[in-house]
Amino acid sequence: QVQLVESGGDSVRAGGSLRLSCVASGVTRSSTFCMGWFRQVPGKEREGVADIDELGVTTYADSVRGRFTISKDNARNTLYLQMNNLKPEDTAMYYCAADWSCGLGSAHMKYRGQGTLVTVSS
Repeated sequence: QVQLVESGGDSVRAGGSLRLSCVASGVTRSSTFCMGWFRQVPGKEREGVADIDELGVTTYADSVRGRFTISKDNARNTLYLQMNNLKPEDTAMYYCAADWSCGLGSAHMKYRGQGTLVTVSS
């Protein structure tokens, strides 16, 4: 069974940075998965933030492109999201997600973690 555990969420001021991490277990090779991050604010739809496929090709939401960077360490089965120049509108619960394909985007992947909270104050 695939399990994803996120960490790194915190409260920061606008303009600050955070790095989220997600450790995957129960997978033989995380390199064969598509992995990503999505976020959700209570009462709103999930928003795909970024994903990275088995070849390392990355995709970003327009709202974060140029500020966020997704990466993964296959040897450690760990996914990262480096978030720079954070804005109040980035405040959300951030979830790590994984699936066999990136086709549906991170917000609709089969496996997801419990989330880590990011709060950005102005």
